[in-house]
Amino acid sequence: MSYDTINNNYFKDEGNYQKQLAWANVYLEKAQKDKKSIRKARGYYLVAILYYTDKPLKAIQYLDSVIKYSKNNSNKFFPAAAYCEKADLLLKQRKFDEALRNFNLAEKAALKTNIDYYYVVRNYIAITKSEDLGEVEEALKLYQECFKYYRTKEYRGDYSWDYQNILFGLADCYKSLKNSDSTTFYNKLGYKEASITKNKVYQLLFALNEGANQVDKKNYSVALDSIHKVLPELIKIKNEINVLASYYYLGKAYTGLGNKSKAVQNFIKVDSMYKIRKRITPEFISGYSYLIDYYKHIDDKEKQLQYITTFMGIDSVLQRNYKHLNKILLKEYDTPHLFAEKENLIQSLKKKQSTSDVGILVLVLLVITIGGFGGYQYNLKKQYRKRFDAIVFPATIERTNNPKNEDTKIALEKITAGEQSGIPIETVHQLLEKLALFEKDGAFLEKTITIQKVAIKLNTNTKYLSKVINENKGKTFVSYINDLRVEYAITQLQVQPKLRNFTMQALANEFGFNSAESFSSAFYKKYKIKPTYFIKELEILK
Repeated sequence: MSYDTINNNYFKDEGNYQKQLAWANVYLEKAQKDKKSIRKARGYYLVAILYYTDKPLKAIQYLDSVIKYSKNNSNKFFPAAAYCEKADLLLKQRKFDEALRNFNLAEKAALKTNIDYYYVVRNYIAITKSEDLGEVEEALKLYQECFKYYRTKEYRGDYSWDYQNILFGLADCYKSLKNSDSTTFYNKLGYKEASITKNKVYQLLFALNEGANQVDKKNYSVALDSIHKVLPELIKIKNEINVLASYYYLGKAYTGLGNKSKAVQNFIKVDSMYKIRKRITPEFISGYSYLIDYYKHIDDKEKQLQYITTFMGIDSVLQRNYKHLNKILLKEYDTPHLFAEKENLIQSLKKKQSTSDVGILVLVLLVITIGGFGGYQYNLKKQYRKRFDAIVFPATIERTNNPKNEDTKIALEKITAGEQSGIPIETVHQLLEKLALFEKDGAFLEKTITIQKVAIKLNTNTKYLSKVINENKGKTFVSYINDLRVEYAITQLQVQPKLRNFTMQALANEFGFNSAESFSSAFYKKYKIKPTYFIKELEILK
């Protein structure tokens, strides 16, 4: 097959991981045989794509191989695209400086071979500076540079999407800088271009952005009309972030009109979407200050406490995830003041509860329970610390579970003693060697892994594979995979301190688990401590 045929087959099987990986390997094998560096780069790129969502660290490793084999070639896309996509993956890990370094390398490479892609990269840098770093004025200069370039192109043809993307960036920057007239100019120009090219998505986005701009200009009725028109369409196309933005600006508009009930309704919808998405940007958090003040005014302490708690959680996430701390955080609430108010509310609610006879009885029972529980907790903490030390300092303390080399040693002893039931010894040897490579490659991190997939990968059947794992690893297939993931998590949490700032769900995704609960359960099953405790103690050690 030609390289183009293999490449086309790869994309025809999009969504089928196993088939796409097989085509990528065919491409790589052909490139290795032909000794063509740029083809090797393309092959590694096809593999990297498969890991962008679930295993970004692995994807970055493959992109590094793309860069290695394409560095000295004057290819139109490589290594520029590899640098650029590596930067995007680094951004998602909040590694801003490293991401910008890779964007700059992408610029240099593209400037030599592909001027169109150079401006694509410039756009990515502008978005990063505007949205992640808060460097709006620098972003604006980049957008203006890109605008001039695309005006020389077929901006209603092949370049229409790129051009409208730049127009939106310009409008958004001017909105952040409170230059409402320029914002309106670029929103209108963008909407016109999107209408001519029949780009429905950008028609909606420019209309919403202008609605938000009208809120800032205090033209609240005009803003409401604009946002109400686009909101149903945004819901229909499941554009969640802009649905959230719509509810936020509706809340702001109703606030400006003095309609408290509708303002509250919309800010509560923002909160509901945040709880589902678990993501929000600084632009959309001022609704929480409105909700806090509103429930304080009507003396609903429970609701007030609820939104203070949520707001403080968001504050913590934003400080961790954004290199700049948007001024809106400081403007809306002084965090120490908010913390004090939260404590006062808790005390007030406790006092109210304790006035009832039932409350007093519960309190007495609680004190008795805490006394007994305190002793239990003390002993438990000692046990936890001992288990933690056993993991981190294995040279001085014997670990509860045998390391992988011990597993292999026991397995080989069993084979030598002829303890394998019904499988040729040579086959067991081969399977154990393949499993060792499987572990080394980190293939166990794939979320959708099954014994059937592994059996196919190792060129065996599920019966043999299950029996070899049971008899040589001393565990079921599921326990074997989970233990490998947990051991990998232990190593990565120690060598990559930034991972300790991730949520449990993010860590679960990183290490191949489907949920935070399954990650925590597997971790505790293997080491008899919870991952949260392990991370906390690691932080104390540094």
